[in-house]
Amino acid sequence: MPYTLGVDVGGTFTDIFLVNEDDGKIFTAKVPSTPHDSSIGVLNGIEKVCANSGLSARDIGHVMHGTTVATNTVLTGSGALVGLVTTKGFRQVLQIARSYVPGGLGGWVIYNKSEPMAPLELTVEADERVAADGAIVRPLNEESLRERLEFLKGRGIEALTVCLINSFANGAHEHRIRDIAAEVMPEIPVSLSFDVIPEMQEYERAVTTVANSYVRPKVQTYIQNLTRELQLRMGNVKLHVLRSDGGLASSASAAEYPVNMLMSGPAGGVAGALWIAKQAGYTNLLTLDMGGTSTDVALIQNAEAQIRRETTVGDVTVRASSIDVRTVGAGGGSIAHVPELTGALRVGPQSAGAEPGPAAYGNGGLEPTVTDANMVLGYLPKSALLGGDMQLDGDAAARAVQKVATAMNLSLDKAAAGIVDIVNENMFGALRLVSIEQGYDPRDFALMAFGGAGPLHANALGRLMSSWPVIIPPGPGVLCASGDATTRIRDEASRTFIRRFRDTSAAEVVAILRELAESAATSLNSEDVARADQRVTYQADLRYHGQGLLLTVNADVEAIVAQGLDAIGSQFDERHKQLFTFALDVDKEVVNLRAVVEGRETRVSAPRIEKSDSDPSAAILAKQTVFMDGKHCEATVFARAKLKSGNQIIGPAIITEMDSTSVILVGHVGDIDDFGNILIRPIVRSS
Repeated sequence: MPYTLGVDVGGTFTDIFLVNEDDGKIFTAKVPSTPHDSSIGVLNGIEKVCANSGLSARDIGHVMHGTTVATNTVLTGSGALVGLVTTKGFRQVLQIARSYVPGGLGGWVIYNKSEPMAPLELTVEADERVAADGAIVRPLNEESLRERLEFLKGRGIEALTVCLINSFANGAHEHRIRDIAAEVMPEIPVSLSFDVIPEMQEYERAVTTVANSYVRPKVQTYIQNLTRELQLRMGNVKLHVLRSDGGLASSASAAEYPVNMLMSGPAGGVAGALWIAKQAGYTNLLTLDMGGTSTDVALIQNAEAQIRRETTVGDVTVRASSIDVRTVGAGGGSIAHVPELTGALRVGPQSAGAEPGPAAYGNGGLEPTVTDANMVLGYLPKSALLGGDMQLDGDAAARAVQKVATAMNLSLDKAAAGIVDIVNENMFGALRLVSIEQGYDPRDFALMAFGGAGPLHANALGRLMSSWPVIIPPGPGVLCASGDATTRIRDEASRTFIRRFRDTSAAEVVAILRELAESAATSLNSEDVARADQRVTYQADLRYHGQGLLLTVNADVEAIVAQGLDAIGSQFDERHKQLFTFALDVDKEVVNLRAVVEGRETRVSAPRIEKSDSDPSAAILAKQTVFMDGKHCEATVFARAKLKSGNQIIGPAIITEMDSTSVILVGHVGDIDDFGNILIRPIVRSS
């Protein structure tokens, strides 16, 4: 069946993107999320998009899903009761952790360290020892281990983690412990560090594997339930889940290794932005995904998203590949408040969420939010959102924002403008983290804004960043779901291989990389992805000898064969200069090698729209008063569906569509390109 469906579950809305791979026809839908059970919102969205398209659910052959189940499990502390098996003498590995305290010089005064996800009282020791080269120093004492596993069983653990010293070099003892655990407690899922992350650094390996166990039962239950419901409604449908690194995993892999899904939701937006940007001819982008609860930002260079080897959720950092997305608590539902102690306006990170939502939604919300501020400023339609499905209450929004106006002795308009200015500054700070603080000049990048609230704030952020053009893609509110539907199956395999360049050879490194590629391809082979459709890329984690810092560089096997290890060493020097302004003339050292295997992309192109001249008057809906740049003015309201390629929209303007609303500020112009993107730039005044 040619129909592929992407679904993204956010804190406020669930977005659906349905595409016919044969002719490229696209259907979208947006429904409220159901926080108590995300699958209900998914099923509601599928039902709605099928009604909109006239299709049966059984016409859909493939569902690609970005989910926040794993993320929310960590953030809310609602994961499994985890037992941990470590090597004798290493029981406090999670408690010792790393000596890092956030918050600057005074951070140690106010920092409350969270409890490990595997408590010390449920951590037991295995009498065994493996050397760093994989040699067995002391065999596993199985009798002692059984007693300790019986102890954990009696404590009612819901998941078991096994992380032994140096097991990255030899996983035999971990595998044997799993076999014994299957006899002692057959119903308990077991996560091995050798399977989850076979790399050096004991704490990072332990916390990553424990996190996998912590979220695994809840993710496993969610995926099993969703799969069952999808098959009841859609027949023999195939389900894949978006990984944190922007690739897709099979439902079975997602259930077994959910630590790779911790940033699944934000990754979908970056994948969707990449898809749109490639069609429109842009390769360097900053992305801004603003939803109801938070905003995610990322950097794309040369049509490749920046990948980092760590994923952070709350104050938990694990060793798992993810798109370098930074998140800030700034969304349409972020609540504005004025603390009595300081009298200074604050926005977020608390959010009104989906229930009750902003006051403007008319669901009983009373607190002033960013959405309410935009309503007061005149930036939102006066009556409804979601194509008329969600009625708006302007009076309720004004009453909510009036709380801030009264507390600060400001007019209603100025209070609303202050709320928007502060949330823009919060997002500006996040964009700086992925650009300026990583050695990139934001003026060299376009800014693509999406999510339900992103286009409302995009022009203002483009002005702060000097990133032009600001790109508003078609259907920005469902772009994350389009990313889910247009990405590719992906898996990776890694190995710790610590060698100075002078102590190894290009041939040895290439042999290991190719062996890892065969290992990573296993899951794609099991998904019937033809070898001809598989694309392999390689990475190496390098450092200067004697240095603790690792930097990841791409490893071109052919270049290594031709040029030797200098092919990756020169990349490392350049990256080090970009980040720290200098390189060292010392030995370089390989630490980890990695192979990434991807399947083919979904075969769908962004649809082109009808061409016309620069006059957009056929799309005008109305005029309405807005408060912009400190004064009232009249803005023209346009229907995006009626805009044509070549149209030019002079600000102030508001552009409405089913899933979002875009704002063009005074002194700016929006050009409509062949794909329906709005490209916003400052108007250049001739002297």
